[in-house]
Amino acid sequence: MLGAAAPLPFDPGTLRLASDLRRSGIEPSRGPWHHVRRGVWIDGAVWATLDPTQWHAAFVHATALLRRLDEPMVCAVEAAAAVWGLPRIENWPGFVRHHVTERRVRGSILLRPYLGAEVDPVQEQGLLVTPVARTVVDLARTGSVFTAVAAADHALRHGLCTPGELEDEVRSIPPRAAGRVRAALVRDLADPLSMSPGESLSRVQMFRLNLPRPQLQHEVHDDDGLVGVVDFWWEGVVGEFDGKMKYRVPDGASAEEATEIVWREKKREDRLRRRAAVGRWIYREALQPHVLARIIAQAGVTPVARPRWFDLRSGNAAG
Repeated sequence: MLGAAAPLPFDPGTLRLASDLRRSGIEPSRGPWHHVRRGVWIDGAVWATLDPTQWHAAFVHATALLRRLDEPMVCAVEAAAAVWGLPRIENWPGFVRHHVTERRVRGSILLRPYLGAEVDPVQEQGLLVTPVARTVVDLARTGSVFTAVAAADHALRHGLCTPGELEDEVRSIPPRAAGRVRAALVRDLADPLSMSPGESLSRVQMFRLNLPRPQLQHEVHDDDGLVGVVDFWWEGVVGEFDGKMKYRVPDGASAEEATEIVWREKKREDRLRRRAAVGRWIYREALQPHVLARIIAQAGVTPVARPRWFDLRSGNAAG
């Protein structure tokens, strides 16, 4: 399978209560410990290895750790997404969202209720959470399409849910309910061939810009064989997200190894450009639709009146 493996879920066993540390003679505020939230710490070296999704998962687990055992909490929306390891485009919130079905339940600064329809929670990493498909739909109904599509792409790619489960969750939303149209859009845009949150972000921008739908992970060949697999393909045009990463030299590489890596990628780039026009962009540019539109237009793809994103059922159909 192309692309990187899914990151490991956050291990809640790395969290430590401040009271337990102090009973052991350790004062965490004076040592190599990172403060996760009031009363909970983690080894600073472990924290440094985590990504933002795992940071929020740590915060969720720390919050649950401080609750009474007779007060079960069903993590929802962003909290559930972090526990499942789903990526996020925007910054993670500074609170933990939990599922409720009654309006009388009030929240706090760090623990906020999410009012939703009945749900059968599942156990994940010792916590009760909304199932993945339900989590994606809740993200779509309450937040941005960018994050919801990134989460849906990741979930489908790594087998955390199926297209049918997403479909069932969208169908269960009552007509005219808030966020129903946005959830349906996320269902239709979701594609397991998306390799990263940045590619998901780029694809949503392309949709909003009325660009023709690209093929994802398209193989480009020439007379010498396979040139490579590109992120986005329109006939005669290649789009690649974070293209500069392809030239990154690993830490510790010798001068000879670094030279070989750059030379190999230079030859690949030359072969690719003989086959198609190439547009490359990085994360910062993908966040700015007018910048992304300019880069793709310079490669030869411009908006059309009818981009045909949903005319064909296949998630890998070209416009």
